Parts: sequence; structure tokens; C-alpha cells
Amino acid sequence: MSNRLFQSVVHQMKDVVDRCIGVMDMESTVISCSELSRIGEKMPGVKEDLLFSGESFYAGGYLFRPIGSFGKTEYFVFVEGNDANSKTLVNLLCVSLGQIKALYDEKYDKASFIKNIILDNILPSDIYMKSKELHVSNDMDRVVFLIKFFNHADVVPIDVIQNMFPDRNRDNVIGVGESDVVLIHELATPQEKNQVGKLARSIVDTVQTEFFLKAIVGLGTVVGNLKDLARSYKEAQVAIEVGKVFDTEKSVVSYESLGIGRLIYQLPTTLCEMFLNEVFKKGALESLDRETLLTIQCFFENNLNVSETSRKLFVHRNTLVYRLEKIRKITGLDLREFEHAITFKVALMVKKYLASKPTRF
Repeated sequence: MSNRLFQSVVHQMKDVVDRCIGVMDMESTVISCSELSRIGEKMPGVKEDLLFSGESFYAGGYLFRPIGSFGKTEYFVFVEGNDANSKTLVNLLCVSLGQIKALYDEKYDKASFIKNIILDNILPSDIYMKSKELHVSNDMDRVVFLIKFFNHADVVPIDVIQNMFPDRNRDNVIGVGESDVVLIHELATPQEKNQVGKLARSIVDTVQTEFFLKAIVGLGTVVGNLKDLARSYKEAQVAIEVGKVFDTEKSVVSYESLGIGRLIYQLPTTLCEMFLNEVFKKGALESLDRETLLTIQCFFENNLNVSETSRKLFVHRNTLVYRLEKIRKITGLDLREFEHAITFKVALMVKKYLASKPTRF
């Protein structure tokens, strides 16, 4: 517990009490006090009394009382004197500082608890018990947003997201790196599941318009219990990584929409290289010029429809047919046939995936 929190309350009470008040740790050291010069000093003759005292005790001219239950206490409040006013003050100070300590511990224990879950640093068997202890609902729909910032300069990414999602009971904001922030968002109603993508886009738009920063959001799947948050977090990571390869223009990438790109990303590069070598003759893909590749892309975007593709490319239908025939001769695949088109589409994605990998020596 930060001593500054205790000192803040003690300092505010200094002007309304007529005696010295403060907080002492289990080593009899004053850690906060209305008389600043006394912070850090030892209170003589007190440590021995701590071991044998009851709820409160008087020693060395001060009345002491533990914060919280005596068996688990780490701190004691003290008030100068042993009269009725001293007893009232020590009780009030104990209650107020005890509440502050409980709220502080709960807040940071919850954040640490959630972070350990998403990073897989806690046993599944311990999650249920810890969630009960911290009053965190175990069975609640949640989704993980991984927000990756670029060129954030003097802006602290976690502060940006915390300001956007101030409801600590519903949202957990966790920093997982200098430029990465995780938002665990609780879905209050089933209808909110359909709004997750919209919420992710609003994050990107707000970051860009208000802070002039670029950010990419990776979305995991919605999970119904705490232990599955680790899976949703990993999915959000995969979404961003796969998006870097296959959806470079997107600022929001959902794990559920990755499609075949997710499968390719999980394949070993050696297997991908074998696939390309089996599908194409050596140098066949490399021999396709930019115009031909754009034609192929447009053909796929228009669902292999020759008429619609020729219209989008502003070319005659026969010109497009000629180009498709040329591709067939070079690669051995006729894109007008569904199976050949699928093979070609996958092959292009595999090649793109291999190009994204570091050169091996």
C-alpha cells in the first residue's frame, strides 16, 4: 500500500484535530503523521505491546489501534492522548484509512488478477476462488480488444484508453507493453455482441481525431467466463499479426473474420514452400506482371464474373478472356474454374505470407 494515500488523509485531518495523529507499521516506524518531521522515526516501547495487545492499546503517550482485523494487520493508527476524544479519533481514523486501503487493494488486485489471466499466469483452478474473493463475476460475456499504438510520442496509451472507458466495474484496461493496451469489455446484453466491431472502430476514430495517433485494434471472440479471457487475448494477438500480412489496410481486425488467412499463418514455412512448388512451375508466379495481377485481384473481387470484371476494368470482355487464357498457359490454372480459382487464391496468400517472413540464411 502506498504510504502517500495514508499521508493524504492524515494531512487533511491535521487542521481539524488538536493533537498528533498518524500511521505506524509493524516495525514501529511512523510512515505518515500530521507532524511531517516525525515520519520515519521509531516509536519506542511499542513493538513489544503489538504482540500482546487486544483491539487497541495505550503506550508512550499514544493510543494505538490496528487497521483491519488484528491478526492480519500491517498498519496501526495512533492518536496522541488517552481521553475520550482520543478514543473517538483513533476509531474514526481506523475506519477511514481501513476503507481507503481496502479500495486501493481491491482495485490493484483486480487489475493484477485480470492481467494474470490473459497472460496465462494463473492456474484455472485458482481463477474461480480468486474471482469470488475480489467480487469479480466469473460467468459474464466479455471480449478482449488489443490496441496497438503507433507513434504515440508524449501520449501514454493506457491513459488514453482509460479515459475512454472510465467504468472500472465494467471495463478493465491493462498495459501490456509500451505501445500495447488491452481492454477487457463486459457485455451487459446479448445485443452488444453485434456492436463489438463498431466499438473497436470508434476507438480507432477517437484516437485518430482527438490525439492524432494511429492505432490498430485486434478483436478476440466473445467468451463467457474468466478463464477463457486468455484465449480471447491470444486471438486478438493473432488477428493483428495476420492482419499485418493479409489485411494491411484495415485498422480493425477480428479473429472471427480472418478466414483462410488464419490457417495459412499457422502453417510452417517449409510446408508453404512445398505447396507453391507443387502448384506452380518454377518462376510462373514471378512472370506475371502488375497488370495481370490486378486483373486477377479484380476477377476474385467480382466472384469470377467475367462480364462484371471487364466492366470494372474498363476493358472488352474478349480482352479479359484473353488475359485469363494467358494466365492459364503460364500457371496451368484456369481461373474460370472454381477449384482452380481457389487454388490460385490460396497460393497468392501463401506467397504473401512467405514474403512477410524474415529472410532465412
